[in-house]
Amino acid sequence: MQTVRVLNTTRSTVLGERIGVAETSLSRMVGLLGKSGLAPDTGLLIIPSQAVHSIGMRFPIDVLFLDRNWRVIHVQPSLVPYRMTGLHWRASCVLELPVGAIARTSTSIGDELLIEE
Repeated sequence: MQTVRVLNTTRSTVLGERIGVAETSLSRMVGLLGKSGLAPDTGLLIIPSQAVHSIGMRFPIDVLFLDRNWRVIHVQPSLVPYRMTGLHWRASCVLELPVGAIARTSTSIGDELLIEE
């Protein structure tokens, strides 16, 4: 799976150094299922996506919804296992991160992100 670096250019912070990219039907369907957790500086960028669930997961995650310009349009800190997010029509992708990443980087709605290969 391809990995990217994700920066919050608005806050000059790094959201993750090794973010996996799920852009095939299979990789989007599997997502983080089967994993026991997320290491610091890792995560999953799901393209395209407008909603996610944590059914079958064993750990909570922070979730960012991004528009097509990589701008944060919704934040969902600490999505616990066996939950679903709402549907965000304006979202083009979702970034799943370790719990605390949103707070650690002060990421909020309107922030612009940069995706580097």
